[in-house]
Amino acid sequence: MVQNSDLGSATLKYFGSQLKLFRQRAGLTREQLGAQVGYSEAMVAAIEQGRRFPQQELIDRADEALDAGGVLKAGGPYLVRCRYPTWFHEFALLEADAVSLCSYEAHVMPGLLQTEEYARAVISAACPPLEEEEIEQQVSARLDRQRLLERRPLPVLGFVIEEVVLRRPLGGRAVLREQLRRLHECANMRHVSVQIMPTMQEVHTGLDGPMVLLETPERRTLAYVEGQNGSFLVSDPNNVGALALRYGTLRAQALSPGESANLIEQVAGEL
Repeated sequence: MVQNSDLGSATLKYFGSQLKLFRQRAGLTREQLGAQVGYSEAMVAAIEQGRRFPQQELIDRADEALDAGGVLKAGGPYLVRCRYPTWFHEFALLEADAVSLCSYEAHVMPGLLQTEEYARAVISAACPPLEEEEIEQQVSARLDRQRLLERRPLPVLGFVIEEVVLRRPLGGRAVLREQLRRLHECANMRHVSVQIMPTMQEVHTGLDGPMVLLETPERRTLAYVEGQNGSFLVSDPNNVGALALRYGTLRAQALSPGESANLIEQVAGEL
């Protein structure tokens, strides 16, 4: 059986070879292409050699700069499928096109809102430990998902986060302080709602664990849940409906967006 990592490596190398062919056809050096797309010569070389996953932004810019006619862009979805664990890539594709997304997180900041250093701290905590190259690939993939925050048309995004997440110094106090600033910044976006579940709340409907509800462009609502050994999508209307009911109640039990913003500022000020 072909392992996901082997498939990912082959896909990366193939994409890199295509990028190199189009670059050479255009008569550009790696340095010149890097200057046009806003990335370093070393990054272009790493992508051509299949050692780094390209962000979608780089793919889009390279396709236009090299007049590739959409060939490089067409490879983007296949790279998404291999840059994430097998159990996550289907959700990643759905997330990228979501009309709306609501998330409840109990342990760490939602991936869509993480800073680079916070994401690196979270991913580096994996057990068994990951190789440095794999950590960097996962960090890059997580940051690339955040294009959803600025995608047009703007999606409607809602997040409920446990208060303890604001206080757990993953990566150290400086990393957490910057993460809280980023969280506050995102909370001020007009299409984003951030609510904090206070630790003093005696009971709430999220005790079964984190969850995500998303709406597709076809107005279909799906749910996504994670556990220790992986994750799964929930498509059955009855099960999705039950999770949506829990999430609606969860939002009512959490602090309001305004109260949450004040708490985020308060905790950041204590660091």
